[in-house]
Amino acid sequence: MSSPAAGAVIALARTPAAAARYDLTPRATVVCAVLGLAAVTSLDLIDGQLGVAFSVGFVLVVLSAATAVQERGFFTVGVLPPVLLVGAMLAIAWAAPTAIEIPKLPDTAGVFGLTLTATIAHGVPLLIGHALALGVIVARILSARR
Repeated sequence: MSSPAAGAVIALARTPAAAARYDLTPRATVVCAVLGLAAVTSLDLIDGQLGVAFSVGFVLVVLSAATAVQERGFFTVGVLPPVLLVGAMLAIAWAAPTAIEIPKLPDTAGVFGLTLTATIAHGVPLLIGHALALGVIVARILSARR
């Protein structure tokens, strides 16, 4: 007996074109990326501080979004990393401002100042994640032409 899931696995094993039918829409990809980063952020904030787990999780979420989106959503995923990081920093600065530690930042910086400096402080994960996502998009475009 064959189940629908077994049929999907067999179809995925046959050709990459069959695998493309299971890609997420751009909207679903953004929703999944936001939910994934929210889960990573909430797990990282258990100790009250934003740390390395957030940075690694951010890179993995952005990379996963680039591999999961349909071809028509490449632009959306291409601009997603900075928007996702700024949104996450804004949410953290508003909900848990003590979780972001920036040396020599005055206590009167406010939500906007904290968001801006936290985004700059997480520039390396943003750069790595964005470069990897763009690399995946280029690789998918080149492999689709063959």
